[in-house]
Amino acid sequence: MVAMTTASTPLAIIVLAAGKGTRMKSDLHKVLHPIAGRPMIDHLMASARELTPERQVVVAGHGREQLEKALGAHAAIAVQEPQLGTGHAVQQAEAALAGFEGDVLILYGDVPFVRAGTMRAMIERLHSDDAPAVVVLGFEPEDPLQYGRILAHDDGRIAMMVEYKDASKEQRACRLCNSGLMAVKSADLFSMLAKVGNDNAQGEYYLVDVVNIATLEGRHCAVITTDDPDEVGGINSRGELAEAEARWQKKRRVQAMADGATLIAPETVFFAWDTQLGRDVTIEPNVVFGPGVTVADDVVIHAFSHLAGATLESGVEVGPYARLRPGAVLKSKSKVGNFVEVKKAVLGEGAKANHLTYLGDAEIGAGANIGAGTITCNYDGYFKHKTIIGERAFIGSNSALVAPVKIGADAIVAAGSAVTRDVADGELRMVRGDQLVKPGWADRFHDAMKKKKAEQDK
Repeated sequence: MVAMTTASTPLAIIVLAAGKGTRMKSDLHKVLHPIAGRPMIDHLMASARELTPERQVVVAGHGREQLEKALGAHAAIAVQEPQLGTGHAVQQAEAALAGFEGDVLILYGDVPFVRAGTMRAMIERLHSDDAPAVVVLGFEPEDPLQYGRILAHDDGRIAMMVEYKDASKEQRACRLCNSGLMAVKSADLFSMLAKVGNDNAQGEYYLVDVVNIATLEGRHCAVITTDDPDEVGGINSRGELAEAEARWQKKRRVQAMADGATLIAPETVFFAWDTQLGRDVTIEPNVVFGPGVTVADDVVIHAFSHLAGATLESGVEVGPYARLRPGAVLKSKSKVGNFVEVKKAVLGEGAKANHLTYLGDAEIGAGANIGAGTITCNYDGYFKHKTIIGERAFIGSNSALVAPVKIGADAIVAAGSAVTRDVADGELRMVRGDQLVKPGWADRFHDAMKKKKAEQDK
């Protein structure tokens, strides 16, 4: 059917998130549990924002304070108390949509991966020439389980919708299932919801009944079907959360390799929702990306490294066993080696910190070399302080740089030094006690101890 233009029609989004999520067994609201480092409801809202909705309403119940804090001003919160079913939940958004005239898209906070294209297709079907009263998103899973069924004609017009518990054996044989997602015009939505009753097995007000009400009134409703059942998979337990994470990661790994990255053992690499990778990036096994990581071209990330909030420029080498925390910036061709942690620090072009080092709140100049065991002592128990290391400076192993402190260009800090004052350009700074030498002391000590032990063992 020919779709009419929807560009000038305002859109409102209603997201249902009032369930208690008891199967999660968690104090955290179900829809705030993260997938790829991002709350599941944020995945959904990000897709919805691609349609530039005029209004967004989240229907909350249990844990609504958490939702209010998480969503801020991005969406209005409507409260459903008590929870009397999905139809009753949508009714709670009526006040928030007062005066709104346009299309309404009804989504679920625990169904996070609905694509913007699917949402758009539902709205377009709502505006097609035959003008359905309601558009429902259907899917055909391998196992229909206890999903509600959609009984539809070949042209997509819905004959009837029924919840699983109310369905007959013949109706349960239908494989077209109801995702719960709907598109409907605001002028129709709340008037139809007012006619929904609760004479059913659950004693609840079902949202799907608006379809049957429209049909009884002589109007018709339509179903469109997603080609990816995973798109509408709901998340109700920790197990389903893990399955959703696994599906997301699998797709992201495939995309990373298609975009030109090499993953040595793809199944062991975990990305965040916003990880950005350049071309010819090599990622070894067991690398984890937290949110906020940008990786340029020709970067190598060795095994067992963890990155979050970090920026890696071209030619950088990281790990193995490295940790990059938020604010870490590695300039071109710099290197962070094994058991090195970097936080809120810039490693200049070609600079190196190869072993066993902590660099926090620091600026390291181009070409500088940071020896094994070096620590920037950035915290005095109350405040953080900065360390600045100049270009081509050499910091000897096992040094402690007590911030605030500045090490000049081409300066050398001798191994084992505890530096508390600035070091000038080109200067050598050695801060350690005099070496004590006692010739023959160790031999005499060993002899005495061996004799004492032999006497004890008699």
